[in-house]
Amino acid sequence: MIGANGVALKSFAAGTIFGEAVGRWPPRVVALHGWGRTHDDFDAILDGFDALALDLPGFGASPAPSAVWGATEYASAVVPILQDLPEPPWIVGHSFGGRVAVCLAADHPKLVAGILVIGAPLVRSPEQTGGQPALAYRLIRMLRSLRLVPEEVLERARRRYGSADYRAASGVMRDILVRVVNETYEDELARLGVPVHFLWGGDDTAAPVSGARLAKRLVDGSGADASLAILPGVGHDMLAERPDKVRAELSMLIGA
Repeated sequence: MIGANGVALKSFAAGTIFGEAVGRWPPRVVALHGWGRTHDDFDAILDGFDALALDLPGFGASPAPSAVWGATEYASAVVPILQDLPEPPWIVGHSFGGRVAVCLAADHPKLVAGILVIGAPLVRSPEQTGGQPALAYRLIRMLRSLRLVPEEVLERARRRYGSADYRAASGVMRDILVRVVNETYEDELARLGVPVHFLWGGDDTAAPVSGARLAKRLVDGSGADASLAILPGVGHDMLAERPDKVRAELSMLIGA
C-alpha cells in the first residue's frame, strides 16, 4: 500500500491497519493521530526516531470498522500490533488518538511503556466548546421522531448545524464520531499504571487546559507518574504549530 505522500505503508492486524515505519524496527514509539487525520501528521515529529505512525481504522489507508466503535474498541484494534513488539513502546496520541492511548494504557498496561497525550478531550471541563444542539435542530429531530418530516429534512439539518467533523463524516464513521465525542475517560485515567505526560496548548479550545488539569488529578490519584506541560499561545493543532516542542518532549520521555 502506498500512502498519500508516496511512502510505502506496512499492513498490520491482518490488513485492518496500515502505518508508516520510520527509523529502525522495532519501534520505540507508536503514534496515533486525531479525528479526520492520518499518520502524515507525525512526519515532522518522528524523523530520527524509531517509530511507527498508524492510520487508525476509518482514516487514511485503513478500512473503517464494520460496527460503531468507541475509543476502547480502537485501542483493542491496536493491541495485536503491540503484542508483536519485543518491548512495550511509548504511545503518542493527539486529540482522538490521545483518547485511544489512554484506553490502551488503562486496559493493556503491560504493552505500553508510557503515554504522551496531546490535546485530547478526556473529561468534561467548563470551558469546553459545544453543548446542547441548536433549537431549530432539536425541533427538526423531534419532528422526525414523530415521523412528521422525512429523513432528508433531518439530514439537511445535520449538515447545517453539525460540527465540521460531523459534516465530513458519513455512514459508520459518523456514528462512531457521535459515540466518541460523548465519551469521557475518568475511569481509565483513575486506573492508569504507566507514566503519563500531558502536553497542551494554552489556547486549545477543543480540549481546554482545565480538562488536562482534571485528567492529571485523576492520574495522580491512581499513583501513576503524571506530568503536565502547557505551551502558551498554542492551539489544538500542536503537531503543526509546534512540532519542535513535541519532538523535544518525546526525546525527553524516551531518553533519546
